[in-house]
Amino acid sequence: MGMLQEFRQFAVKGNVMDLAVGVIIGAAFGKIVDSLVGDVVMPTIGAVIGKLDFSQFFVVLGNVPPGTAMTLDALKKAGVPVLAWGSFLTVLVNFVILAFVIFLMVRQVNRLRSETPAEPPAAPPPPAEDVLLLREIRDALRKQ
Repeated sequence: MGMLQEFRQFAVKGNVMDLAVGVIIGAAFGKIVDSLVGDVVMPTIGAVIGKLDFSQFFVVLGNVPPGTAMTLDALKKAGVPVLAWGSFLTVLVNFVILAFVIFLMVRQVNRLRSETPAEPPAAPPPPAEDVLLLREIRDALRKQ
């Protein structure tokens, strides 16, 4: 029973709960960035370059069986080795955007932390009674 109580104390600590919330929000944020890259950024880049589908940028590295369509999915299903650099480019852009947004968030949090006024230092606790008594004795001896 002791291990269950110890696990419960560990699981409800603030850091563990903050981490869980961060992971959940991070997963949702990752989906938003995936949509931004896949639905906004890459089509825009594709329209400028002239090709709309970056996932179809690839280099065939092996022999293509006769009758196989020259699409990435068909070649992979046929077992043909391909260098799918278009998919990699999409994931790389996704990572750069996500890393930049996280950088901006951390930068803003650090800025907010430095702008918050520091709490005034707490007054030192009053000395104990025995210390006060010893001081009185010391001062009395000095007068003599």
